[in-house]
Amino acid sequence: MQINLHSKSLKNNPIWYKLKQNKMTWVGLVILGLIVLLSLAAPLISPFDPNKIDLVNKFQPPSSEHWFGTDEVGRDIFTRILFGARLSLGVGILIILIAAVIGIVIGTISGYIGGIVDTVIMRFVDMILAFPNLILAMALAAVLGPNLQNAMIAIAIVKIPVYIRLARGEAMVLKEKLFVKSAESFGLNKAVIIVKHIIPNAISPVIIQATLDVGDTILLIATLGFLGLGAQPPTPEWGAMISVGWTYLLTYWWYPVFPGLFLFLASGALNLIGDGIRDVLDPKSAR
Repeated sequence: MQINLHSKSLKNNPIWYKLKQNKMTWVGLVILGLIVLLSLAAPLISPFDPNKIDLVNKFQPPSSEHWFGTDEVGRDIFTRILFGARLSLGVGILIILIAAVIGIVIGTISGYIGGIVDTVIMRFVDMILAFPNLILAMALAAVLGPNLQNAMIAIAIVKIPVYIRLARGEAMVLKEKLFVKSAESFGLNKAVIIVKHIIPNAISPVIIQATLDVGDTILLIATLGFLGLGAQPPTPEWGAMISVGWTYLLTYWWYPVFPGLFLFLASGALNLIGDGIRDVLDPKSAR
């Protein structure tokens, strides 16, 4: 009886109903789920070491032994793509998590306190947002030095202002709400009000933006890797693989095509999932 009641409550849940109706979200979830499962099972699926050089078998075309062929030093491309998925997806999610947490804390403080604090923070945010994301990320990564850690820092700095503005806007609305005014009238500390009342109620748009940003962040990581400002050889990262492989496109097409295909599928799947979460959490986006 409890199972039936649970099933009925799940069926009547508006969030579950919206997700069930959005078929493209499920397509994204299936694609992303397959990529994640393949990456986690990489040692079981492929017998090859992603970084082991085998010059005898360099530039082997796709075959039953090397499903996606081999690269210029004989490494199995399929294996490197699977291990690269761990890196690209993990780093992309980590960057957005860091940017969202920092952004919502700074944004809610700025929006709630206002005054000179808000002015200083927002002028800094406007200065960063004045530059295109890719150009600023390239400049920061070049200044910090070409490696994956510095590329992560550069992209996080580029992404943080977006979350600051979102959280600030929500905080400015929330601080006029009755429950916040009541908390103030009881003499609660501003820090307590921000942590217990402002941040929990301002987090919804941040979550929506974060889910949409993961795909874009993975593309930024790949772009910096392609330009030589991200992960360095022999790290199996999709952008770095494409960076080397595109020079062989006309003769050994499989080298850049397969990493590019996985990059396209992963970013597309994440965008589909982000659209679905936005439709669920944001009532203004109802179709």
